[in-house]
Amino acid sequence: MSTYRTTHWHSFGPRFKRLLAMAAGAALWLLIAGFTLWGLLAIRFQTEGIVRWAVLAAWCSASIAMLAWLAKPKWRDRARWPAIVFAISGLALLGGWLALRPSHDRIWADDVARLLRAEVEGSRVTLHNVRNFEWRSEDDYTARWETREYDLDRVASADLFLSYWMGPQIAHTLISFGFDDGRQVVFSLEIRKERDESFSAIGGFFRKFEQILVAADERDIIRTRSNVRGEDVHLYRLKMSRDDLRRLFLGYLADAEALRREPRFYNTLTSNCTTIVYDLARKIAPRLPLDYRLVLSGYFAEYVYDLGGLADGHESAELQFSGHINDRALASDLSGEDYSVAIRRGVPGIPKPNEE
Repeated sequence: MSTYRTTHWHSFGPRFKRLLAMAAGAALWLLIAGFTLWGLLAIRFQTEGIVRWAVLAAWCSASIAMLAWLAKPKWRDRARWPAIVFAISGLALLGGWLALRPSHDRIWADDVARLLRAEVEGSRVTLHNVRNFEWRSEDDYTARWETREYDLDRVASADLFLSYWMGPQIAHTLISFGFDDGRQVVFSLEIRKERDESFSAIGGFFRKFEQILVAADERDIIRTRSNVRGEDVHLYRLKMSRDDLRRLFLGYLADAEALRREPRFYNTLTSNCTTIVYDLARKIAPRLPLDYRLVLSGYFAEYVYDLGGLADGHESAELQFSGHINDRALASDLSGEDYSVAIRRGVPGIPKPNEE
């Protein structure tokens, strides 16, 4: 029996080593292929014109040669130049990537041309560069930037808006603060587009855009989504104490000031319109759990619901249905009713005007 086991192991050992070598080779091949794809996308979003095509051609040539070299063991014994060329190309690409720096000094699109600036004196807050554009279409608008004053002792509510622009899984997240005098101001972390530049979710992974924290009037930043772009917009009243409302508001201002002092890149996954809400909320409730719905932001309201952060006594589906504002938003354009009042009618957790 001992002789059989020894003979069996000696016959299996070489095969196991070959399988292990094949698995390692396949893993290395996939790693190189993944790095190649990353490089192609990085070049695509960070270069333009003839430079883009020249760099893409060079990177593709180096990558194809490297992958072919890995796939043919006999080639590896004859020459190592494909590996050397790929290594040099990869290091140059990584060096260029690490050298990228965000900037405030670009020719920006009109709606993100100005950075929010805040002055806080006790409970009194002065916001400079509050956006209040009048949007007739995405390309036809009247630009208005305003200075507004708010009293944090009078902050009364916070509403979560989710605007669906790319299917049910992905939504843009905005927070609107309400004051007991009826005024609203919305905060939204967005990409800072350059003039004639358009949003790309994939580009957001590749340092294509800087980020900007916008403070805006609801008729600007919410209405343009519900009435101009035709996005599906849902509104949810958040359950928060006045102290927590104040802390969340000041958290946005602190982030705006940090961003004004030092520009940052937008990242589709790690630094976006939903993660800023989560990061600021964690300063109030440090034990908030991570959840896949922070990435699939279309389900973010369900995450907040599960944490007990929305109106009591209602199912999640009911809150979603009642919070769909589009019909009321469009009707307000015809009736002349105040936009902020119209979109809140019938939303659970929001008192009727005569009940406030």
